[in-house]
Amino acid sequence: MTHETFRTEGASLTLHLDGPDWEGARAATLGNIAFRDAEAGARLLAEALTHLRAADRTRVLGPMAGDTWHAYRFVSETDGTPPFLLEPTNRPHEPAIFAAAGFTPVARYFSARMRLADIDPTPPPATDAITIEPWDGANPEALIREVFALSTGAFAANAFYTPITEDDFLAMYRPVMPMMRPDLIFFARRPDGSLAGYLFAIPNYAEGLETKTIILKTYASLIPGAGRHLVHACHSAARALGFQTVIHALIHDANRSAERSRMEGATVFRRYELLGLKLDV
Repeated sequence: MTHETFRTEGASLTLHLDGPDWEGARAATLGNIAFRDAEAGARLLAEALTHLRAADRTRVLGPMAGDTWHAYRFVSETDGTPPFLLEPTNRPHEPAIFAAAGFTPVARYFSARMRLADIDPTPPPATDAITIEPWDGANPEALIREVFALSTGAFAANAFYTPITEDDFLAMYRPVMPMMRPDLIFFARRPDGSLAGYLFAIPNYAEGLETKTIILKTYASLIPGAGRHLVHACHSAARALGFQTVIHALIHDANRSAERSRMEGATVFRRYELLGLKLDV
């Protein structure tokens, strides 16, 4: 991936020329935004856009560090509570700088929380199609490789999806592996043992080691209904472990999981936006 870092006193960003597809055109992306000084940030953003026009790019997305596997999205609304573990953050003035340059939202997301005690403990209807099991804690790299194989299929239809190599996927997850708790990681397996879905939850260690909050970070499935079973297993295990609150993290507004979160009564406490600009309009 072709990328270049732009820096000036008080501001920096990284430009990736070869980002995801957006409406049939290859978009560039602007990531690793650090506009400590607003005026310097505005000048640097203008410089990056000039560079993109010279490179004949007609679409640009931001903030996005190359693709949706890495950090992306600005916080657009918040109740002021501290960021949770692995949550994207930004300075309040940074989205406004992008908006002033003509960027508008192209996708919206939210995070919501609720008390585990308020979640209906009734399990979903039984099915013979899958079996839900927790991770046994063995061989984390083999686990990640299996998850990678499923993710490339489960996420391929998502907006702004870009393929990633297995080595890059492993590099993303290695720093997180020491924080993984096997009793908060679940798999949905078919009768033949093949993987049909997975769910990763992690304690919100941003609150400290004794946190009572878990983050439902990522789940994906290839079989309709598997997600409900995975989420139920996670909520049930978290209650039994003494956790009190669950965060449904970084959900796209249009996902089925967004409707499920709303139906369960979770309260939105943060909203996010991915911004885009068409340079040929």
